[in-house]
Amino acid sequence: QVQLVESGGGSVQSGGSLRLSCVFSGITYWQHCMGWFRQAPGKEREGVVSIYSDDSTHYADSVKGRFTISRDNAMNTLYLQMSSLKPEDTAMYYCAADLLDQRCFGNQYNYKGQGTQVTVSS
Repeated sequence: QVQLVESGGGSVQSGGSLRLSCVFSGITYWQHCMGWFRQAPGKEREGVVSIYSDDSTHYADSVKGRFTISRDNAMNTLYLQMSSLKPEDTAMYYCAADLLDQRCFGNQYNYKGQGTQVTVSS
């Protein structure tokens, strides 16, 4: 059974930083791709970043240079370090996984957590 549990969200001022964590189970990093996506009220789901079994990554243009994804396989934890946060980064952030790389790349994950809220004030 796949489980993903996010934490680390909160409220910060513009320019601040947050680190999101996602503890996962039922997922093997060499079989699953993983990633983060976000969704703001009234807006469509937006892929933030994905990471693949070969450790390659794909970032959305909107977060390149500001966000960094990492994975601790021994601790079964996925991280998202977010810096230089902007008000437009405000959203619910979800940790997600899938067996198929194309579904991760297309932001169509089969598994996701409950989300953690990030609010950035100007």
